[in-house]
Amino acid sequence: MKSAKTRPIQRYLAFDFGAESGRAVVGWVQDGKLVMEELHRFPNGPVHANGSMFWDVLRLFEETKQALKMYREKYGTSLAGIGFDTWGVDYVLLDRNGNLLGNPHHYRDRRTAGMMKKVFGRVSRARVFECTGIQFMDINTLYQMYAARNTAAMRAADTFLMMADYFAYLYTGRKVQEFTLATTSQLYDPRKDEWSRELFDRLGLRRDIMPPIVRPGTVIGALRPEIAEATGITDARVIAVATHDTASAIAAVPGLKPGHAYLSSGTWMLMGIEMREPLINRDVLAENFTNEGGVGGTFRFLKNIMGLWLIQGCRRVWNVDYTEITARAKTALPFAVFIDPDDPRFLNPADMPGEIAEFCRITGQAVPRDQAETARCIFESLALKCRYVLERIEKLSGRRVEVLHILGGGCRNAFLCQCIADACGVRVQAGPVEATATGNILVQMLGAGDLRSIRDGRALVERSVEMVWYEPGQRHDWEEAYRRFLPLVWNHHG
Repeated sequence: MKSAKTRPIQRYLAFDFGAESGRAVVGWVQDGKLVMEELHRFPNGPVHANGSMFWDVLRLFEETKQALKMYREKYGTSLAGIGFDTWGVDYVLLDRNGNLLGNPHHYRDRRTAGMMKKVFGRVSRARVFECTGIQFMDINTLYQMYAARNTAAMRAADTFLMMADYFAYLYTGRKVQEFTLATTSQLYDPRKDEWSRELFDRLGLRRDIMPPIVRPGTVIGALRPEIAEATGITDARVIAVATHDTASAIAAVPGLKPGHAYLSSGTWMLMGIEMREPLINRDVLAENFTNEGGVGGTFRFLKNIMGLWLIQGCRRVWNVDYTEITARAKTALPFAVFIDPDDPRFLNPADMPGEIAEFCRITGQAVPRDQAETARCIFESLALKCRYVLERIEKLSGRRVEVLHILGGGCRNAFLCQCIADACGVRVQAGPVEATATGNILVQMLGAGDLRSIRDGRALVERSVEMVWYEPGQRHDWEEAYRRFLPLVWNHHG
């Protein structure tokens, strides 16, 4: 009797682009567990030219093709799927031939300065929120497009694509916009499930260049012949994952349910809960929360916190690695001084430690004397801001949060995780570290039919990844610290 043929392993390739680096990660299921391997890592970051900040997007495209060649050399020509995820809000403009109309701007570029006020001169802040349910940040696509509305590139544009969808276009020739990334733009109406006609019309923005919106798990198409020929990969399909990196990360949270919140911890920290419908009302507007798209018909009700960008900024000045910065922070006196991590001065300073010192000075606190005290200030302030945001999530949603899932690169920092558990008074589950790439691969598997639901995907992660738990403690000290921290945030938010 002949044995049944074993189905060949289905491998998926996730391209995960962050603000500092990009990665190609291969994933497949073996013995009932998800196996992942980083195949290629490459630097990313802003390019400064002529007083502006840009992304070197074509170099990133070349890096993706290099990763495919590396895949072919190791695993052969068969690849079940390819998915791209990136940061939100940024975009490219293409001419009618599909070519770039200039380099895409970096979200920290100063061209959006003052644009929010100008937009509100034509459409009120309350109305913008009513149409989109998205928090107000200078970096949002809405203000980028308003700043560029009269440029030659905008007049000549045939197609708008956000970053991940541009890579999908380069690979397939199809111009579509994935749902989760579209929602970060503050141009999408979640109630009408379309680009907001009202905002485009009232602000004089070009709605005719906006592509159709597709859901996570949609198969976009096969590789262009020239990509297949250049890389040797012959039968792969590009699948629209949750292309906003945070949406991919949340898709991979094991055990996420009501009563649980998440904190995607990286350059930015994004704290929130998963909901079936967007939460759009005056209280949410007042607290500047957001409703971004998720997987499986969900919305991510969350708030951005200026995360490990603060440490990254100090690191560039100090030239010290992350491990050493954390070690030094542990030696400093606890609860000496605090900052509001979301003060605008920390968005893109030339001297992050200097700005932290200045914040402490103008708020009547002692100035950190060295790297250890500055780093300790950052970690404790981030933990306290997490508590501040978590309290507002509970109030606005009517849910009591008992467990906080920390995922992404920040969950490797045990000191930070313990600070957050202590400050928030909740149990913290850390992991998975590679949440974004994991979620990317899970949604590819959904699109290919290898998973039935995102719940099954999360169960697969739970079987495959070892999680670390942190229990809250030292409540009295943190309560006193929080009492001193709150006025800093109130003064910032008016």
